[in-house]
Amino acid sequence: MDEKAFNEKMNGTENFHLRRAVERLREGLFDPMGVQWLTSGEEKLNQLFDRGAAALNKGTSHHLCICGAYGQGKSHSLTYLKQRALENNFVVSYINLDPRQIPFHDFKAVYRALMGAMVFPNGETSLATLWKETAAQWLARPENKDKSINDFIPGDMPHRFRAILAAMANKNMDIPASKQKLKKHARFQPRSFSWALKNALMGKEIPAQKLGAVFHYREVDFYKGGSLACHEPKEYLGMIKGLARLFKDMGYGGWVLLFDEGESIGQTRITSRSKSYDLLHEIFCPENPAQGFFPVFAFTHDFFTLVETEPWDRTRRPGGRRKTDQPTDDIPCFARNYHKAWKGINIHSLQDLSSGEWETLSDKLKILHARAYGWKPEAAGRSTELSREMMQILSQNKGAESRMKLRLLVNQLDLEQQKTPC
Repeated sequence: MDEKAFNEKMNGTENFHLRRAVERLREGLFDPMGVQWLTSGEEKLNQLFDRGAAALNKGTSHHLCICGAYGQGKSHSLTYLKQRALENNFVVSYINLDPRQIPFHDFKAVYRALMGAMVFPNGETSLATLWKETAAQWLARPENKDKSINDFIPGDMPHRFRAILAAMANKNMDIPASKQKLKKHARFQPRSFSWALKNALMGKEIPAQKLGAVFHYREVDFYKGGSLACHEPKEYLGMIKGLARLFKDMGYGGWVLLFDEGESIGQTRITSRSKSYDLLHEIFCPENPAQGFFPVFAFTHDFFTLVETEPWDRTRRPGGRRKTDQPTDDIPCFARNYHKAWKGINIHSLQDLSSGEWETLSDKLKILHARAYGWKPEAAGRSTELSREMMQILSQNKGAESRMKLRLLVNQLDLEQQKTPC
């Protein structure tokens, strides 16, 4: 963002938002305004995003890996890409992977987290509400008068979720009040149908028997054509890809999925890493690219070092009971050598800011702080000296994380403000 655009943003922003941005920087936190104003290297990030958006416009998928050291700006970059995606009509989910709470190999947990973090460009966060509105509009079009909602739902979605979306778009079966108390309609509980469908779509445990009743009374004619259970990680990955395509059909650019702390994938045992690598391979090197699917991962360099040094030829004994007279062969721990398989993936390595970029960033921070707290650095004739002191602080803390450097600069500005007469 150039100086003119930066000043225009400052002038058009309420003081409350300016102060909140500074306060969050002081605490080492991310603020949407602060990310928008103080991002360096935004031109490169814009190019990376636009390249992915162009791929999605051609009907394919795209992925991106942002690689850097701790505190180098990976989370900041993901937050910037989130804003960029929403501005460009994409649905966005941003989650932090965690070996305990959201382990990548447990993709059902990842699916639930992504659904819970979903944000639409208009600020809406309820997929169920938007889907019902879009489905009603699609069915009301003259050209769709002979079609059903099944024709709108992507056919490669898992059967359970296709049925859920179809049931959401349908109305309850019309049963006279006099017959609702009959034994054969004991499963007719319309008040719980919407709740069950919404929670099942979010990935929560709703028994197949309960869903079967909902599908029956919502007149989903195909629900008996497949299993209503969904256990395999790749089924949830398939649902995510199916939703990305559906979002594109609904008029959005696609689904941008932002995964922070990607290096946590390597902090699990070898069997879990094997499952995670297999899922990542489906994302990085898909046999059939999914329309509208744009995942972005943040990794440290250590993760790719681990991938390079993994014992790809390691084997293990199969689990379960084995008869002594029927020896079984060991099985590979990994399906393939992913280090070799991922040679062509899209990696953007973050670089440390140059002294010139830090100087520009410091000047912007000085303006932001002054506007937020109503003081003028030039009032005491110390503006140039203050800039020199800020650069000296950066020079003394070259090895510190970027967010720590920003905190030190804000602290220096706080001290300078206290010296300035009211």
